[in-house]
Amino acid sequence: MGNSKYIRWFEEITIDDVPLVGGKNASIGEMYRELTGKGIRIPNGFTVTADAYWHVLESSGSLNELKNTLEGLDTEDVHDLSQRGKKARGIILDAGIPDDLWSEIKEAYDKLSEQYGPDTDVAVRSSATAEDLPNASFAGQQETYLNIHGYHSLKDACSRCFASLFTDRAISYRVNNNFDHFKVGLSIGVMKMVRSDLASSGVMFTIDTETGFEDVVFITAAYGLGENIVQGVVNPDEYYVFKPTLKEGHRPIINKTLGEKEIKMIYGRGDSRVLTRNVDVPEADRKRFCINDDEILQLAAYALTIEDHYSGKNGKRSPMDIEWAKDGETGELFIVQARPETVQSLKRKDVLETFVLDERSSVIVTGRSVGSKIAAGKVRVIPDVSVLPSFKAGEVLVADTTTPDWEPVMKKAAAIITNKGGRTCHAAIVSRELGIPAVVGAGNATEKLSSGMDVTVSCAEGDVGRVYEGALKFHTESVDLKEMEGTNTEVMMNLGNPEEAFGLSMIPNDGIGLARLEFIISSYIRIHPMALVHPEKVQDSIMLEQIEGLTKGYGSKEDYFVEKLSFGVGTIAAAFYPKPVVVRMSDFKSNEYESLLGGRYFEFAESNPMLGFRGASRYYDERYREGFALECRAMKKVRDEMGLTNLILMIPFCRRVDEAEKVLAEMKKHGLERGRSGLQVYVMCEIPSNVLLVDEFSKYFDGFSIGSNDLTQLTLGVDRDSEILAESFDERDEAVKRIVSMAIQGAKRNGKHSGLCGQAPSDFPEFAEFLVREGIDSISLNPDSVLRIVPRIRQAEKEMEKQG
Repeated sequence: MGNSKYIRWFEEITIDDVPLVGGKNASIGEMYRELTGKGIRIPNGFTVTADAYWHVLESSGSLNELKNTLEGLDTEDVHDLSQRGKKARGIILDAGIPDDLWSEIKEAYDKLSEQYGPDTDVAVRSSATAEDLPNASFAGQQETYLNIHGYHSLKDACSRCFASLFTDRAISYRVNNNFDHFKVGLSIGVMKMVRSDLASSGVMFTIDTETGFEDVVFITAAYGLGENIVQGVVNPDEYYVFKPTLKEGHRPIINKTLGEKEIKMIYGRGDSRVLTRNVDVPEADRKRFCINDDEILQLAAYALTIEDHYSGKNGKRSPMDIEWAKDGETGELFIVQARPETVQSLKRKDVLETFVLDERSSVIVTGRSVGSKIAAGKVRVIPDVSVLPSFKAGEVLVADTTTPDWEPVMKKAAAIITNKGGRTCHAAIVSRELGIPAVVGAGNATEKLSSGMDVTVSCAEGDVGRVYEGALKFHTESVDLKEMEGTNTEVMMNLGNPEEAFGLSMIPNDGIGLARLEFIISSYIRIHPMALVHPEKVQDSIMLEQIEGLTKGYGSKEDYFVEKLSFGVGTIAAAFYPKPVVVRMSDFKSNEYESLLGGRYFEFAESNPMLGFRGASRYYDERYREGFALECRAMKKVRDEMGLTNLILMIPFCRRVDEAEKVLAEMKKHGLERGRSGLQVYVMCEIPSNVLLVDEFSKYFDGFSIGSNDLTQLTLGVDRDSEILAESFDERDEAVKRIVSMAIQGAKRNGKHSGLCGQAPSDFPEFAEFLVREGIDSISLNPDSVLRIVPRIRQAEKEMEKQG
């Protein structure tokens, strides 16, 4: 717009303009031009081009002085880096903004103020000409200034942006990534501020940041301006949305995690350089999610549109890292930045590397895991930046939080632990780029850990990162997936922990043969279902207080159970979609149910719970019928609302044929009708009656999943929990093998699916070979057994092929 020499408006910029306006500004210009017409809101603004940066240096004669300042720099010497960086920034600040350049900036600011109002509040953001590339993020290397208001503040912020090309971290980053300091310029983006100080903001990725699972949008959110999330000074809310069924019109929010969100950054007035400040968030607001479900889904839809746009331009899927903000005055959601994701998207997908702990010790602290690696080393607690020079290579960096100024030291760390921050905070982003494990949001790490302690940091156990006492032994396993042969027999996995689902989906598999509800109920819900339906029967005031605390913020106590359970199951179903995921309805024994909060008021003592009130017998009984209804509501939500119709339900410990009929009738009452919308219902084949009456049970179920643990127990008459009889409990016994064979042949005879989900094939490869010879349709293994057992299955198949 106009004949400006140094100004380009967003509508004039495309992604091809990186050499002129830097990666950040080129991306925002591309989106403003191409995506605002597709419903995505982006605040207007303009850029001060990199030509203006070179003009500042040339008109002031500063270039040679800058070169001399950085000559012979050793970035490993933190003190030397600090001194030279400070001098370089001072040179540019002293150069100021030339009059001709300022005249153009001022004129552009006036035009923006005509659109949005007098003295428009703006964000002034640095954009290096070598940043936000697919193989180098440069994220956070230069400065951003928020809530800039008026000419004086704008001119000062522009000068400081130019100078920030020589922050200590930016200098170090360029050296480490082999960029020439004087072939990188800096552009400035001036964008209308979104009043997220009155609402919320955050970061989202179109890929899972820890595993590289590509079918989710991962969103973080906190109150106020977004800098607190990026800097890692708050633990934000986290949300996952499943892409494939979102595109089909479903509402697939598959997980939500409430963050603490203790503070928020808001506007401040006064000193021209201090225009934002942090204030405490009221307790009530901390205990609720800062955006609602409709907004989560809208943001996810924005993310898909952005990813699809860039994927179309690149000719391949292009995962994105996106910043968003909600305007508290209008309630509108805006995109304020997008760049390529530069860690998971660049990893090889054909090699599977896993880290495995060989031993355990006491856990000192836990937090959110970043990455999937393990590292050991001595702790170095860094209370503030002045102590950074004491850090030694190979130590475990422990801090309240980290900032970009710490990056020259962070690259020498074996691992990073912070009190604050979520999985999109600065410490998390840098640790991913460096390929080191990090545990963020650990709460009290700086109190629990002290310098000199030996610790092991494990991010190889799902979403929870653990810091163990001492230097523990661990090893890595690497498998070239290209070399693995496929099998005719379906190889599925047993899985209980949703936190492991995305990562385990990378292992070659045909789906999930057994997902247990018990882990989700005991670990995430923790309350007996009937105590949620009838809290008035819980007589313990302390227990009631615990129940109230866990369920606070939900529409009802029943809603708490349904949402938590649906998130757990939904995450597993999404991770393996569209492959089948067989979920077994609850199979707690009465003593296990009693251990849940409120359980003792709804359970009774049984001399042998293993053979007692468990599985199918509970579902239609008045003592648990209402609890089963909650399970059904959760499964219906996963299938109907989330659109995860790959979910197959399985009924455990169904003793009699009439019991099958009662259970299916109960499920139908709650909207889970076998055959409707393709719903399949399997039965656990784990009681001799299931095998002897396989033809009758086939009338009610679509498949049989042989539970070798219980079937062995009931065939041999051996209590599987008995230490005395442990040697007699053997799935390879001829009687067990014969009854397993009968089950497989019976299923085949009735045209039903046959599978086995017990422990035997994971422990005994020869048992897996036996199942193949019997013609079983699927074998479900423990995840750590898949890569070991698959070759044995394939070999057995080859031998059968030779025999004809």
